[in-house]
Amino acid sequence: MGTFIALLVFSFLIFFHELGHFLAARFFGVHVEVFSIGFGKRILNKKIGATEWSFSLIPLGGYIRMKGQDDADPSKKSYDEDSYNSKTPLQRIVISLAGPFANFLLAFLLYLAVATIGVPTPLANIGKLIPDSPAQKSGVQLKDTIVNIDGNPIKYWSQIGKNIGQNSQSHQITILRGNEYIDLSITPKLLETKNIFGESEKRYLLGISPNPNAMKNVSYGANEGITFAYEQTKQASLYIVTSLKKLLSGLIPMENLGGVVGIVDTTSKVSQMGLVAVLMFAALISVNLGVVNLLPIPALDGGHILFHLYELLTQKPANEQIMFKLTILGWGILLSLMLLGLYNDINRLIG
Repeated sequence: MGTFIALLVFSFLIFFHELGHFLAARFFGVHVEVFSIGFGKRILNKKIGATEWSFSLIPLGGYIRMKGQDDADPSKKSYDEDSYNSKTPLQRIVISLAGPFANFLLAFLLYLAVATIGVPTPLANIGKLIPDSPAQKSGVQLKDTIVNIDGNPIKYWSQIGKNIGQNSQSHQITILRGNEYIDLSITPKLLETKNIFGESEKRYLLGISPNPNAMKNVSYGANEGITFAYEQTKQASLYIVTSLKKLLSGLIPMENLGGVVGIVDTTSKVSQMGLVAVLMFAALISVNLGVVNLLPIPALDGGHILFHLYELLTQKPANEQIMFKLTILGWGILLSLMLLGLYNDINRLIG
């Protein structure tokens, strides 16, 4: 059941991406010949209007085929009024951008849904103490709840870091232990910790971690929900971009690169954690699809945008032979990355 949900989620994300391209293409009067979820042999096929809508055998992606556009051979062009190539470079840029934009929009809507349902938020309850840390030396104990820092009320764990900051300034902290309020003076200490990428870094910390059993579902109103969805989409985008930078620079080993099998496997596991977990993970994957498709690789939307920008700036189309060679190179890069991701996924599953 988990695998079925995972494939359903992944197919929906791909559908939304391609729907962005489709709607933009139709807005500019481009004839869309095929709209397919999956690759390979078509197992379900229905013609609606002038477009063939298909489900294909390998549900690991999707595509739309517009009149006059062929990634496999950029030289195959049509200049009919309803063809892709008859449109201005700016219009073609919009069509290429529409797919990634749809993914970012979908992520925003998913995060907005989570904000409405309720976001699992850690309370300011202590679940772990680092030995010899400032908090332990000051007398803080497990299950204590931080209720005030320097006169500022504290309810959620995220508020602790915001009020502590990154300096060695002493803080007046009130904790609740049972029914007793206790005032303490604690000075953060520069400690070595791991960031989300597994890299060591030094930060001023109290030496405490949240209690995973002390959580509260926080629902947001309309304005707060929109702000939450925007911030989550932005943070997810920055996380994916930073991950790609670290991967390309070698700071993150290539064995950490995952593929579609890994995404489906993780989605399957996440589906057992409830609706909110599935929505949060789907939003992250949607952002991932948006960012990756904007990479300047010829076979991706980002590569198409580069070609169209060149034409827009120079007022002449890119050389067809060069485009063809770069597109083949792009497909080679993508295929290599997909195979590496598949290899890493299988290794992780076996291990």
